[in-house]
Amino acid sequence: MLLKWKWMAVFAAVALALGACGQSEQTAGTEKENNSQTAAEKQEEPKTETKAEGESEEAEVDYAAAFSEALAELDKAKQGGTVDFGKVESLYKEKLQPLVQKRDAEFEDTLDQHITTALTAGKDGSLEPLVVKQIFDKLMQKVFYTTIKHEFTEAEEHWANKEEVKEELEEAKAFYAILQPTVEKRDAAYGTKLVDAINGAFAQMEQAVQSDDALSFALGKQVVDKTLMKTFYLASGALPHGYAAKAAAAAKENAEEAKVEQAEGWAFYQSVYPYMKRHAAEEADYILKQFDLQTDVKTLDPKAVNNAFVRGWAKVALHEYEESKDNWGQDKSVITALEGALFINMIENDLKALLGDKAYASLNDQATRYLEAAKTKNKAEGDKVLPQIEATLQQVIEKAN
Repeated sequence: MLLKWKWMAVFAAVALALGACGQSEQTAGTEKENNSQTAAEKQEEPKTETKAEGESEEAEVDYAAAFSEALAELDKAKQGGTVDFGKVESLYKEKLQPLVQKRDAEFEDTLDQHITTALTAGKDGSLEPLVVKQIFDKLMQKVFYTTIKHEFTEAEEHWANKEEVKEELEEAKAFYAILQPTVEKRDAAYGTKLVDAINGAFAQMEQAVQSDDALSFALGKQVVDKTLMKTFYLASGALPHGYAAKAAAAAKENAEEAKVEQAEGWAFYQSVYPYMKRHAAEEADYILKQFDLQTDVKTLDPKAVNNAFVRGWAKVALHEYEESKDNWGQDKSVITALEGALFINMIENDLKALLGDKAYASLNDQATRYLEAAKTKNKAEGDKVLPQIEATLQQVIEKAN
């Protein structure tokens, strides 16, 4: 770290280094790739690991308290106060860093390196404290999100041991509680019911454990996961309240503020980039470049970013439906049918704007009917409805340009 850099230069360096985690051919993040699987795919698909005896820090460490205390200290800069970076570093190293390092190892990420770099830059004065706060905040949120995914995977791998499954589910709920304010903020901005959807899904999963219904548990897991993905989408690229729109608006008056908001959009986007990259690489990389701090924020086009999201999620939905069709009669067909419906829901407001309320309602009804057909193995109904869904999604891709 060059100690004499001005804060914005350091911020750019940190954010650009962070970009290496998600990009494939454009950054050093892929230098360690030695096969055809992309870095994005590796981040999306956690390594299978055996839970070692004593690995229960999720239950022993109060992550919410440590995270909140660190943010409160960083937030002192808002009132012109002095931030005690030594305190923040101690909180991070003693309470949070072990968790970050585990997720880094599991998802082949490098978040610990970049959080540490940001805190060091804040401490030596080369990075503004409020900028450090945003980097710390958003990257830790990604850690908590991927930890929820980790807990779900652990629960499914140990399904025969219901006490362990219950413990994993409780840990997932505890990590979600840290993210809930972010979800609530999107509900307030967009009039959505994301919190209700997640709470309902957790209740379904608890009931599934009681009734030994692995499929119901898997479906609930998808609702939690995709609803959190929708939260990150609404925060980054949705209109009118995503950070792409905020950064573009701020660029007209305050370049520094705009750059920070551009970086916030980038940080939120990191949680969903790997999934989109797998099935809509062109759109995924376009969005990443728009949020990249090498991109002049004055040229950031929130409408183009939004359209890329819509095309990307529509392509992902098409892939999920293809998977459902290919696995007809199996649990995976039902799970991917639900995923397709959830990706349609993810861009609900965008689809209404593109197609009209009536056409969206028809698409939503078709998605519901197809899901029910997959559950009941009614192939005739599935074969009837699926082409209609696919045709509409193709229309969406063509219109969102």
